[in-house]
Amino acid sequence: MFSGLVAGTGEITKIIKQGKTIELMVRPQITNFLADVKYGDSIAVNGTCLTVVSVIDNQFSTKLMPQTFEKTIFRNLETGSLVNLERSLKVGNRLEGHIVTGHVDGVSQVIERKVNENAIELKFSLSQRLVGQIIAQGSIAINGVSLTVMDTSSRWFTVGLIPHTQLITNLDMLTVGDEVNLETDILGKYVVANLSGGRK
Repeated sequence: MFSGLVAGTGEITKIIKQGKTIELMVRPQITNFLADVKYGDSIAVNGTCLTVVSVIDNQFSTKLMPQTFEKTIFRNLETGSLVNLERSLKVGNRLEGHIVTGHVDGVSQVIERKVNENAIELKFSLSQRLVGQIIAQGSIAINGVSLTVMDTSSRWFTVGLIPHTQLITNLDMLTVGDEVNLETDILGKYVVANLSGGRK
């Protein structure tokens, strides 16, 4: 479980594909990020909850199932790509973002980018499957970053990046056509499921 308050970014230093198993090696660009990380810990990488399998020389490795690799933007990443990183929540800490599970719902694409004074406003495509789970002023996780939805329609939604978010995440580098991992608000999922009688 995560909050969407990303600690910073990390660099993918190695991608190893062996049969249907994909192993990633990531070097955090965050001081002491791996100080007490151990085998079996969960880390959100671009909003995807992954399990640490080793920690070596200020890097950690993790293995992805083929489904995770294909369902997320990991299929587009390469050595040198920057990813957002967040450690799992500790009970008793403040929850200043929103509840993020690290289970990506799908991939969305940037369809518009504009700068409004010191903020970057991004418009993303919205699949019909997720309509109803995203509302204006609601929460959404993009590449693991907890953001507030500015506006939405049946085909798109918009968010704004404040300077702090631009500084510590990889979202400021997004341009039109880029893809991101998307996770809608878990509370919204349950509301939609209940109203639809459990139908998807």
